[in-house]
Amino acid sequence: MGFPRKALISLETTPYYHCVSRCVRRAFLCGRDERTGQCFEHRRQWIEDRLLELAEVFALDICAYAVMSNHYHVVLHVDAAQAAGWTLGEVVERWHRLCQGSPLSRRFVRGERLDAAELARLAEVAEVWRVRLMDISWFMRMLNESIAREANREDGCTGRFWEGRFKSQALLDERALAACLAYVDLNPIRAKIAKTPETSEHTSVKQRIGAAKGARQPESLFPFAGNPRESMPTGLPFRLQDYLELVDWSGRCLREDKRGAITEQLPPILERLQIDPRHWLYLNKHFESRFKSLVGAAHSVRGVCEQLGKRWAQGIHDCERYFSPPATS
Repeated sequence: MGFPRKALISLETTPYYHCVSRCVRRAFLCGRDERTGQCFEHRRQWIEDRLLELAEVFALDICAYAVMSNHYHVVLHVDAAQAAGWTLGEVVERWHRLCQGSPLSRRFVRGERLDAAELARLAEVAEVWRVRLMDISWFMRMLNESIAREANREDGCTGRFWEGRFKSQALLDERALAACLAYVDLNPIRAKIAKTPETSEHTSVKQRIGAAKGARQPESLFPFAGNPRESMPTGLPFRLQDYLELVDWSGRCLREDKRGAITEQLPPILERLQIDPRHWLYLNKHFESRFKSLVGAAHSVRGVCEQLGKRWAQGIHDCERYFSPPATS
């Protein structure tokens, strides 16, 4: 028996989640229809723009993304502390950027005076909105619905555009997070539509590389904050330069596809994470298909299963093989 998505997204377990949505219609989301010759490439920009726009409204950070021809990937970080710190006015203002709100909230925004009972009612409704504004399902809903409406309008049709609900994977530790970030950023190279990370259109890694040339990080993406420390600022627990070197090295291996020919010059981040290079390259190709809802070291997965009341987790043996730290003698 499967578990509802809300039971698998537990902020007490991890704030990091990998989400994937696929197009169900025969015509590609963003590619070229070989039968009719019609091109839908411009829709990739729709996805990228809406993704980054919604991240400014929700208490969610974009860690990585890649928009492909008939699906897209996004790695999200849930910032519960940010949502908890919003005032009533901030919650209402953010919600109004997504929906019309309620008659009370519209009066509140116009500056009309509300009595105590009306303010209490508005505060009650705003707490519901606050929870939604840090909810991955609501984020994906707002993203997918707007793209589906636009695509249906352009195609002059109605009906389902997306393949049911999105797929999500909880990333339980640093190894799983690093592997998933690279897997997402390397999508165009793996699909052979780009030769290098810096030429991978509509991806987070292209944004990061472009910004890095100016010694900065993109404001629209969750920053890399360096190696974990107790007093570290909020951000991904890796050095940006280390990660870009890792993605570049991994992309070269994917392009050359030389089995067993792994250079001795391994990226430093692989050594810190203690991941076998051959396992890493396998994960670059099969991360999404190899794991189900929970990804990380086997002991982490077992702990979450116990917390959720699950007796077994699909992919636990692969978690043991690819993410559990090596045994010490």
